[in-house]
Amino acid sequence: MVKANKKAKKKVEKEEDEESDEGGASLDDAFADDEDVEYAESKPQKIKKKDEDDFDEDMEETATTVDIREKSNVIIKASKPVEKIKRGDKIKVDGHEFEVDGHYVLMNHGSTKEMAIDIFDKKADRDFQLRYFSDQVETSLEFYELQGEIMYIRRSCVKVEW
Repeated sequence: MVKANKKAKKKVEKEEDEESDEGGASLDDAFADDEDVEYAESKPQKIKKKDEDDFDEDMEETATTVDIREKSNVIIKASKPVEKIKRGDKIKVDGHEFEVDGHYVLMNHGSTKEMAIDIFDKKADRDFQLRYFSDQVETSLEFYELQGEIMYIRRSCVKVEW
C-alpha cells in the first residue's frame, strides 16, 4: 500500500511539472511592458486610374445588376400560358423585343419544375434567359444575361410580355 501511495504521489508531481513547463510566461507577464510599443503607419491605398468610359460602363453594369436577395416584382402581360411558349415566339422585356430560342426544364423538384426560356437579341447578338418555377410564375420570374460561355448574370426587369 505504501508503494502505491508513493507511485501516485510521483505521478501527480510529474503531471504538475509538465504543466508548469508547457505554460511558459503568463499572459500578464508577456504583455506587461507593451506601453512603449510603436506601431507602423498604414500604407497609403493605391488609387486605380480609370478613364471616363470605363467608369460609365462600370456604373451601367452596377445599375443593371440585381441583388440576389431582392424579391421579384415583375409585371407579366401574357397572351397565352407560359407553358405554351415555344421556339420562334417573341417576348418583350422592358420594351426590348427578343426571340425565343428554347423552353426547357432546368431542374425537376418533384412537385414543381424550375424552367428556363432561352431568348436572344438579334440586333445586339446577345443571349438572355428567363427563369421561373412552374407553380409560381408571377412571383419567381427572373431575367438573366449570358456573360462569356456559361455564366448568367441576373439583371433587373420591370415588365415582361408575350
